[in-house]
Parts: sequence; structure tokens; C-alpha cells
Amino acid sequence: MTKAKKPVLMKPVNLFLDLLNNERTAGLLLVICTAISLWLTNSPAGPEYVAFWDQQFASHSVTHWINDGLMAIFFLMIGLELEREVYIGELSNMKKAALPVIAAFGGMLVPAGIHLLFNHGTPTQAGAGIPMATDIAFAIGILSLLGDRVPFSLKVFLTALAVIDDLGAIFTIAVFYSGGIQWAYFGGAMGIFAVLLALNRLKVFNLIPYLTLGAVMWWFMLHSGVHATVTGVLVAFAIPFGDGKPDTISWKLQHFLHKPVAFIIMPLFALANTCIVLGSDWYEHLLTLNSYGIFLGLVVGKPFGITLFCAAAIGLGLCTLPTGISWKKLFGVACLAGIGFTMSIFVTTLAFDDAEHILMSKTTILLSSLVAGILGYVWLRSVLPHLSPEEGGYEDVEEAQS
Repeated sequence: MTKAKKPVLMKPVNLFLDLLNNERTAGLLLVICTAISLWLTNSPAGPEYVAFWDQQFASHSVTHWINDGLMAIFFLMIGLELEREVYIGELSNMKKAALPVIAAFGGMLVPAGIHLLFNHGTPTQAGAGIPMATDIAFAIGILSLLGDRVPFSLKVFLTALAVIDDLGAIFTIAVFYSGGIQWAYFGGAMGIFAVLLALNRLKVFNLIPYLTLGAVMWWFMLHSGVHATVTGVLVAFAIPFGDGKPDTISWKLQHFLHKPVAFIIMPLFALANTCIVLGSDWYEHLLTLNSYGIFLGLVVGKPFGITLFCAAAIGLGLCTLPTGISWKKLFGVACLAGIGFTMSIFVTTLAFDDAEHILMSKTTILLSSLVAGILGYVWLRSVLPHLSPEEGGYEDVEEAQS
């Protein structure tokens, strides 16, 4: 007799599991879109394909609208995820938050330091922010390929690490990759942000004013010199969180954004930003100081920076390893954090103006992310045992939810 399935309860953890489900498929979709974009760019239709993304609309290219407009929605979702982690998730108390926060710092500072070691004082030193980033979709997607062998605590650690990593990338963008500040526009954006915070304090639980004013704030920020995508995170923290249950506007918006971001915005970003012409000498792009910094930063700096910072924090008694996570497992996840892809490419478009540096950086990012993904997968496959749901693993999302 077949056992009846338990009804899925709408617990806060379900939203996290929904994210995992989306990211698993989104990672595969990003690979497909990248492959399509590279193939079209290097096919006879290449010039027309590149011209499509370069065509102007309202004084900006299609790529620019994706990078500054649609990516603000991506960062809105990242902000909502970070807010959830701060209130009821892995960052909700110092003991739980300490390890992923410290890990993220190690995963940002060491790669940036490696890049600067090679590029300090050169025209490419602005690329130090490129290897600091982690692509959540790809990292979680590859981790999900290991299925029930992955302890849930390891998935949570990687997600918290990647979200904090993205926050660090946003801070880096705001401070180091913004142009000269136009104070009138910036003041307008901050004025609107103050209104949004006031609506929060007045307990206005309607998304319309937050999203409408957020769009106006984005327009002011776009003209302020501070990168417009920062607006997404600020609006996210202005939206009331409440108790985080399914009837709150924060939960509803985050839940709604998962699929559009994973299956529309990120694929469009990949298609528009991987128009890389691979000539017969493409490998020469890998033999520059900038490429050395990016490759070693992502493939070496990320795993060792994360692991060493975690070891120091635990050695000092600041935190402990979560249940189900060993040092070998943590190192494997740290390798996956070297998949920069989306965020690294995004920072590249801000760090450099000339096509040559952008091309060589994107080529190196693709190769580095591929190597980091393979290393992380092979390492974790060798150290993770087969686990049944009762032993701490999950056969599928339904098992985790029930």
C-alpha cells in the first residue's frame, strides 16, 4: 500500500528550499545560455548578434538596460534573502552568523589581495574586485548535483556565504566602481529612501508604494554616479519583514522574484555579457597579469581564503563548525565559491572601459569558474558519503519539507 504524502507546510525553511530548487535549474540554464551566446558570437551571425545587444534604446544599449535595470531586480531579491537570513536565518544571531560572515571576508580579501599582488600599479589594478564574487546560481546548482549526499547545513552555509559575498560585491561596486557623485540626484535618492523607511516604521504593509518609490529612487540613483543596482538592496531592507511567514509582503515578493530572476533576468544577463569573440589567439588572453590575478584569485584565493579565515575564527573561539560540516566538506564548498561567473562579469563591466581588458577578463572568468566548479564537485564527491534522509541528507526537496 502506497504511503500518502504529507502535505507541504509553509514554513520559513520552505522559501530557502524553493530557492535551492530554482538555483539548481538556473545554474544549468546559465550554462546553456552562455554556450549559445559564445556559439552565436563566433558564428557567421556574430556581428548581427553583438549588434543586437549594442543597439540603443532611450540613449542606453540593451546590455546597459540589463546590467543597470534588470540587475537591480536581481539585487532586490538578494537583499530580501539577506534580510531573511538576518532576521530568522543563519545570520539571526552572532554565533550562527559569525562563520559565514568571516568566511565571506576571507573569500573576498584574499582573492582581491592576490589580484593586487600581480596588478598593483598597472592599468588593470581596478580589476581587484573581479575575483571577490561568487555566483549563487552556479555554486548551488553544482552542489545540488550531489543530491542527498549534501547535508542541509552545508547548503545553508554556502547560501549564506554567497549572499554575504554578494553584499560585499555591492559595497565594492558602490565605493570603488561608481563615478563622480552627482549630489543633487544622490540626495533625491536618499530622500526617497528616507520616505521608504518612514513607511516601514508606520507599518504600511502594501508593496505598491515601496515598489513605485523604489523605481523612482532607481532613476535618481542611475543619474547620481552611484551604481543603480545598489537601489535594489536598499529597497529590500526598507520593505517590512514582519515575522517572515507566507502572509508577509517580504515573503510574497521574494517568493515571486525567484523564478523571474532565475529564468529570465540571469539568462538575459548571460546572453548579453558573454559575447566573447574567441580568435585563434584567444589563449593569449590568459597570459596577462590581470588574467593571472583573476584565475588564481578565484581558483586558489577563494578556497584558501575561506578555509583559513574559518580556521582562525574557530581557533579563536569566535564560532564553531555547524553540525554536519567537516573541514573537508567546508573546503569543497569553498572551492565552489570560486565560481565567479555572473558577479565577476558584472564587476568586469564596471572595472574596465576598453574592450580588450573586458574581453580578456571575461575569457579568464569563464575558464576560472569552470575549473573551480569541477574542482569543487570532484572534491565533494570524494568526501561526501551517501546519506539517507534519516542520516541527515535529503533525497529531494519534499523529504526536507516534510
